[in-house]
Amino acid sequence: MPSTHKKDKPWDTDDIDKWKVEPFKPSDNAGGTFAEESSFAVLFPKYREVYLKEAWPGVTKALQQHGIACTLDLVEGCMTVKTTRKTFDPAAILKARDLIKLLARSVPAPQALKILQDDMACDIIKIRNLVRNKEKFVKRRQRILGPGGQTLKALELLTQTYILVQGNTVSALGNYKGLKEVRRVVEDCMANVHPIYQIKELMIKRELAKDPELAHENWERFLPNYKKRSLSKRMVPYKVTDKSKKVYTPFPPPQEKSKVDLQIEAGEYHIGKEAKKRIAQEERMEKQKVKQEEKKRQREQDFVAPEENATERKKKKRKTRDDE
Repeated sequence: MPSTHKKDKPWDTDDIDKWKVEPFKPSDNAGGTFAEESSFAVLFPKYREVYLKEAWPGVTKALQQHGIACTLDLVEGCMTVKTTRKTFDPAAILKARDLIKLLARSVPAPQALKILQDDMACDIIKIRNLVRNKEKFVKRRQRILGPGGQTLKALELLTQTYILVQGNTVSALGNYKGLKEVRRVVEDCMANVHPIYQIKELMIKRELAKDPELAHENWERFLPNYKKRSLSKRMVPYKVTDKSKKVYTPFPPPQEKSKVDLQIEAGEYHIGKEAKKRIAQEERMEKQKVKQEEKKRQREQDFVAPEENATERKKKKRKTRDDE
């Protein structure tokens, strides 16, 4: 139960940020070195070998500052990180694990190294199992990028994160609030909700957050409410084209002939499969011959000489004789 005895606290002033996360220093680790070694290994695809080989010295240098050892095995295609006796931060090994995960997912090394900061986190969203059809998956994944990568850039600016769409995953790097928004947008996009709706909502929230008067109010009345516009075929009115009055008959209209009845009438029902294939091929050949003849006639028309009037020829001959 909170204390009701209130005293003046001269050290507690308004300029103190109580939510600020102080960086973890070696002096903060009162327990000393770790009792056991922790290690994580991540496989990477073959096309990342050349880039990782070039960027690995920078990665090693950054991890050494946190007392983490790392190895790159090009034969096995594996990256490994592990704690050493110089490791002072217990969370550093988890940050290093996230770093090698991002590097394996084609995130550039300068961006991936930001994960070592205390206020940064990452989220690797698996999107392939959200859509069954491959064609739909490719189209919806392209929606996240947008034309010329504009949708992705807008999402990065609004959520203050770095997003990379690669293969069957979406890698996001930033603060926790931004990562939560990115995951919601990506999962909704895979569920056939266009990202532009989410981006509009984020833009409105961004403007509302600037107003201190609306800080403790509900924002639902400002946010757009999109409804589904899927019209059912039953709701479409029946169009009557023939409005002329018809003579009333108590008998129902004749039943439409089925596919089997039509085949029996045409004499195709008792024909075998091979005979049907042969007849269909003959019909195809006849259509091809007709088309070939039409094309031949069109080509021959270009070589037909134009007709000339006989009177014009005679006039030309007379003119030439008079000149002589």
